Amino acid sequence: MTELATALEQPQFATERDPRLRLIIPIIVAIAFLMEQLDSTIITTAIPAIARSLDTTPVRLNLAITTYILTLAVFIPVSGWFADRFGARKVFALALFTFTLGSALCGMANSFGMLLAMRALQGLGGAMMTPVGRLILLRSFPRSGLITAMTYMTLPAIMGPVIGPLLGGLLTTYASWRWIFYVNVPFGCLGILAALRFVDDFREEAVQRFDFAGFLMVGCGVALLQFGLESIGRPIISVSATALVLAAAILLLLAFGRYARRVVAPAVDLTLFRFRSFWVGTLAGGLCRVGLNGVPFLLPLMLQVGFGMSPVTSGSLTFVGSFGALLIRPLLSPLLRRFGFNVVLIGSAMVGSAAVAGFALIEADTPHWMIGLYVFVFGIIRSAQFMTSNTLSYADLPADKLSRATSLGGVLQQLSVSLGVSIAAMVLGLVAGETHIVTAERFHQVFLLTAVIPLLSIPGFLYLRAEDGVQVSGHVRPGNSRK
Repeated sequence: MTELATALEQPQFATERDPRLRLIIPIIVAIAFLMEQLDSTIITTAIPAIARSLDTTPVRLNLAITTYILTLAVFIPVSGWFADRFGARKVFALALFTFTLGSALCGMANSFGMLLAMRALQGLGGAMMTPVGRLILLRSFPRSGLITAMTYMTLPAIMGPVIGPLLGGLLTTYASWRWIFYVNVPFGCLGILAALRFVDDFREEAVQRFDFAGFLMVGCGVALLQFGLESIGRPIISVSATALVLAAAILLLLAFGRYARRVVAPAVDLTLFRFRSFWVGTLAGGLCRVGLNGVPFLLPLMLQVGFGMSPVTSGSLTFVGSFGALLIRPLLSPLLRRFGFNVVLIGSAMVGSAAVAGFALIEADTPHWMIGLYVFVFGIIRSAQFMTSNTLSYADLPADKLSRATSLGGVLQQLSVSLGVSIAAMVLGLVAGETHIVTAERFHQVFLLTAVIPLLSIPGFLYLRAEDGVQVSGHVRPGNSRK
């Protein structure tokens, strides 16, 4: 009885047992997230150098980006099951090892085929690393500390695409393209050792049998959808073939929706959408992110192709947005306590839409300090939206749903990034027309058109009630709950 009483008196969360872990665990997870997010963008500035080294064409090297994203999207849904079955610490450390090994082998690649294979290995590690890392954060912090935990998770996702092009340009110019992969190795090794030392090995006592059939449907559906979206932005196959791929993807995902109703433990738990805060945060928030995620893709292109800036100058200006992301982190908790989730989400969507449209006012003769200041402000707005919607998604979920929620949330977050880039690229191609000539005016038109997308998320945010996420935000609006 004494041992039982002692066990019951032990704090449930690791960060309550050891206050040092409030910083250590987020840093471990943030390292993994930053590596994964950097890897999605850092390769873009190095493509010409890699093509020359491996005796291929820059256009063909788009497959190095597509292969990574496809593998990431396909295997994210199984990460939660593996964490429940084998333990979060083991799976997270193994994912870090796989990603780090893939990075080292990418740097050693001496052929185009080897590079693609090792990019797939990286994607496999990244697919497990991101959602399991998110699960570790959610199970290490009490709900009252969830905002702090989620900001650490979201910051790398915001900063990675901004830092990536600048870091890739610097390493390619002053060292070698191989260092864009080698740079991951020391961080990966440090993350593995720290995870094994400080992370609890969460696991479920009873784990349902793995839904292999559902995984195939979701995996193939997501892979085809991702491939189709990538082909819209960077033509890989013909237009008619792309349409067939997207149709097949939609049919597979719809078939899984029907199948999931008849299975006890489907590969992706669609019952999560019964939680209002989850579907508003992931679907409405994801739609808003689609509109905002086009900017990191469009802005460097406009600065370099439209205005003739060098890659280093362009990267330096876009890098400023990461400082805006850092600034908003300590302000988010007070904002949510004062205004609540719905006001912050709706407000950031409206201001974010105006900010995207505002990039159309930037000209070639605009002073660099003004461009940098505007990018800094946009970084604040974008990160406020991302952090708030991500925090809301998991605010009201019961503990037994967290592992499946992080898997599904990871898929939707990945798709929002790719869809944002693909739509921006597609609109850019449409306004350029058959000439394929991209001028500054064309970029201005694309910014104005994509600025509409964040506004489409507002009806979803209006579904929030006063009590949604209140245990996280601490905001209460008496007598204002919707029935």
